[in-house]
Amino acid sequence: MIRFNAAVLTSCDTARPFSDSRPLQWREISADGPGDGEVMVRITAASLCRSDLSVVTGIRAWPMPIVPGHEAAGIVETVGSGVSRVRPGDQVVLVYQPACGTCPCCRAGEVHLCQPGLAANRAGKLLSGGPRLSLDGQAVYHHMGLSAFAEMAVVSEHSLVRVDADLPAEIAALLGCAVMCGAGTVQNTLGLRAGETLVIAGIGGVGSSALLGAMAAGAGRIIAVDPDPGKLETAKSLGASDVVLDGPDTVAEILELTSGGSDCVGGGRRAWRICNGFWRIAAWRADGQCRAGRSGHAVFPGRGGAGDWRQDCQRQLYGQLQSAA
Repeated sequence: MIRFNAAVLTSCDTARPFSDSRPLQWREISADGPGDGEVMVRITAASLCRSDLSVVTGIRAWPMPIVPGHEAAGIVETVGSGVSRVRPGDQVVLVYQPACGTCPCCRAGEVHLCQPGLAANRAGKLLSGGPRLSLDGQAVYHHMGLSAFAEMAVVSEHSLVRVDADLPAEIAALLGCAVMCGAGTVQNTLGLRAGETLVIAGIGGVGSSALLGAMAAGAGRIIAVDPDPGKLETAKSLGASDVVLDGPDTVAEILELTSGGSDCVGGGRRAWRICNGFWRIAAWRADGQCRAGRSGHAVFPGRGGAGDWRQDCQRQLYGQLQSAA
């Protein structure tokens, strides 16, 4: 049994400001392990993502009590039996979607849809079982198999990726979510090709990473959209070709910049509004993406639940397209 401090959430809290309501409590908890196929990691950097906020507010339901945190890096302290991917002393990035490697989705190369991994995450456990955490004898659940807002974390070895020792921890942590969602969406889901034009709606952690991923993919033109002028300056410093201050004329401005539309659009709610403005020249595809403009693609990163706005967007767009047919 190992004891260490962690930020524990015992119930959802929407009272603002959080600096007054203080929904997270810094408590000493206990951890088993690491067991078979598990690793004990000393957390060296953890960043705050909106998905962590959704745990606190209850927008996404999780078992309680829970230790949030899913975007982090650390150093391997000890390993359980059968662990072969990492060893003590390795610097690792914690990955919120474990891949078992044997389910149909993993065998098809769609490891982000690993069913055992998703099931373990939703149950607040590890891919290898659990939960492994406890507070005063009561089980404490894992957030996305990680629970990184803590001094230590017990995780499945399938939730870790070893990285170079000289990579700064605060940068390595971002690889676990922002870079994976941003650059990964651009290069893998969208399949952006050299010379294509991409509109990125929202220049936060994911949007900035998408921009860098587009640069690496050889995008011919990158248009950044955000309501914050400061973030647009950041976008320009990262290599955006054009920036658009988000507002009532956003779609018209993009259409004018691109002479009729872009090859790809990516982002969240803002991306939906842009695509909705293009809907007369769109055609729906059953795989959940949208073909927009001149054989382009729109993608909304993130995994929605019941009542999620992405589902509403899809239904609205589908209805618009049918009414125009």
